[in-house]
Amino acid sequence: MHGVVEYIQSYLASNQTPGAAGNWFWATVYVLLVFVGLSVAVICMNWLERKILAHMQVRLGPMRVGPHGLLQPIADAIKLLIKEDIMPAEADAVVFWVAPFIVVLAAFTVFVVVPFGPTHAITDMNIGVLFMLGVSSLAVLGIVTAGWASNSHYPLIGALRSSAQMVSYEVAMGLAVVSVILMTSLHGLGLYGVGGTASADTGTLSMIGIVQAQLEQQEWFIFKFFPLGLIGFFIFAVAMVAETNRAPFDLPEAESELTAGFHTEYSGFRWSLFFLAEYSAMIAVSSIAVTLWLGGWLRPFPNALSGPGWDFFFSLFPGITFLFLGALCFFNAARMPKHPYFRIQTLGLGGFGAVLALIGVVLFIPAVRERVGDIFWFSAKVAAFMYLYIWYRGTFPRYRFDQLMKVGWKVLLPTGFALLILTALVGFAEPPVAAWLRGVL
Repeated sequence: MHGVVEYIQSYLASNQTPGAAGNWFWATVYVLLVFVGLSVAVICMNWLERKILAHMQVRLGPMRVGPHGLLQPIADAIKLLIKEDIMPAEADAVVFWVAPFIVVLAAFTVFVVVPFGPTHAITDMNIGVLFMLGVSSLAVLGIVTAGWASNSHYPLIGALRSSAQMVSYEVAMGLAVVSVILMTSLHGLGLYGVGGTASADTGTLSMIGIVQAQLEQQEWFIFKFFPLGLIGFFIFAVAMVAETNRAPFDLPEAESELTAGFHTEYSGFRWSLFFLAEYSAMIAVSSIAVTLWLGGWLRPFPNALSGPGWDFFFSLFPGITFLFLGALCFFNAARMPKHPYFRIQTLGLGGFGAVLALIGVVLFIPAVRERVGDIFWFSAKVAAFMYLYIWYRGTFPRYRFDQLMKVGWKVLLPTGFALLILTALVGFAEPPVAAWLRGVL
């Protein structure tokens, strides 16, 4: 028993991820935390998307179940769990059953290499980027098998659309990612700095290494070789929306001609797995974009505003954020109509604000504050991406399928190739040539 306790405690002083340190207990704990955290994040996204879209369209959204509809996702989950699960008579039963799990596993497995902090990751692979690209692309297998196993025309057409769409945009996405890997090979400082060190020709495929390269070069890669880093980020941002089948690229689920697309014949719990996989994939690709271009877990200006004073100042942000959210709940509870029918709504919203405020107070404790800072900044950046997903859905009209393919093959792919070539020239050209290229850009 004493040896088990020592094995568990031995990792607490480590500066590695649980997987890299070979501590399977903490690796399992991190896996469970990621699974639970993702599930809670999907529930929150379900409510937030409906409320934000409602406010964009000048309506209220869910209001009946719980204060401001806060319990609506719970009610939806219960409904899906007890709803009748129907399988078409002519469907391939085994494949029909397995397909949703393939999509879910692909979306969740990406998080094995996603770093929420320098040690807050399940493991750090030296081929992390390749692992991420390979595993995320497996989701298309689940979608194709789901459409085929349904033995119905609409799901099959939706699955074929999805496979064509995902394969088309993965090429441009890969080119943008390779441009980032090139940037990790440099060791100079600032926007256009390149190094002359002996190790200047060695890059990294580690997700943690990519964030550390941005810290070393004192520049997020979205600004590196401006505007090349920004163009690469734009290519990835467009491709990741198409990869997750979200508006305005939600052609596989176009209700105008394909009803619900590849999951038309699914219902109940199995349909909820596709729903869970879609939102998990959105969080996954947003996490990858944050890691590759926006400094991952790094706080704003980690090099320019360094020192104990600035570290303390930025460490207060998690607690202040939750206190602000709690105050916002109290403010809205005070504005609720003073009517007996709204008493439960008012008390519930006030109680939710009290919970948020309590979390904010806990985040001011020094031991907690120092541990959650990295996770907070990473989560805040990912949350901004998730808001953009909702904004796109409420703003842009859906593309036609020919327009979708044109953007992928005739716009993003040539731009990705040009980006890769220019990044290599600017980063690795001889000093006079590099200076001329930087002047042109």
